[in-house]
Amino acid sequence: MKETVSIVDQSAGRDTRERYSRPALATTYEGGDPLLLQRIAPLVDYLEISPDSISLHSAGKTVLNPEIIGELSNFASDLRFLVHGVGLSIASADGFSQDYIRLLDEVFSRFPVAWHSEHLAYTAVEGEPLGTMLPPPRTEEALAMLCERVAFLQRRYPVPFLLEHIVRFLPEYPGEYSEAAFLNVLTRRTGCGLVLDVYNLECDRENLGFDVERFLDDLDLSRVTEMHLAGGVHFQGYRVDVHSQRSQESTVALARSILDRAPHVRAVTFEFLKEAVPRLGHDAICQELQHLREVLLHDRAG
Repeated sequence: MKETVSIVDQSAGRDTRERYSRPALATTYEGGDPLLLQRIAPLVDYLEISPDSISLHSAGKTVLNPEIIGELSNFASDLRFLVHGVGLSIASADGFSQDYIRLLDEVFSRFPVAWHSEHLAYTAVEGEPLGTMLPPPRTEEALAMLCERVAFLQRRYPVPFLLEHIVRFLPEYPGEYSEAAFLNVLTRRTGCGLVLDVYNLECDRENLGFDVERFLDDLDLSRVTEMHLAGGVHFQGYRVDVHSQRSQESTVALARSILDRAPHVRAVTFEFLKEAVPRLGHDAICQELQHLREVLLHDRAG
């Protein structure tokens, strides 16, 4: 993995990062399959973990699962970790999840975390879970709220913080910004980075007619620190973001074209759900990681 210096002046939103000639490779692990972990660990540079997926409920509290923590601890000296959350609900008007913050505190106390990220979404309203993620309205009021919350996370954790756009199944709210402009302003005001989920873009294009090319033209791709790839399924006429398949060639091709335009990508992450492992199999997951390294992560210098 080739590293270069990365400096972001968060107070002014001024980006002075150098170009990464060869991004690193990462993949997800949700625990409960030590043999899989043994096989994928030598193939990747980073392991992405989600506090939501490696926790359990005990005595009325949500805590990290000690068995999964034990599995991960065996590799803590050989790998660095990326943290990718679902449960923060950073865009909830009535406040984000304090339970998630407690989990995140514990993860940071146990593992070497290179950066952490969260979905730009809300998952609960007045404490009631929605069972899905919904995007915030693209308004100045929402921007101000999100900037305050990003600043809180940046003060609390001494590593870069990234936000990921989410896949959508509902029509857009009326807003003051386009999706790309909203992300551009948010990253410029806070200095945070972006996770660009390539499969999410494909889902939005197929399901809602989203203009991916225009979005990429308008988005400040210098803010993209991490890219996600995955494969999903079609269900009731929708392309669903369930991370249950290997990446399709169209997804890989789109990722390759974005990498040519996004100078500061530090990692490409292949995502898969724990529930998909029996169907995919260990061999296919390892083959996917080897394939992505070969076709996407060759030396891009010059």
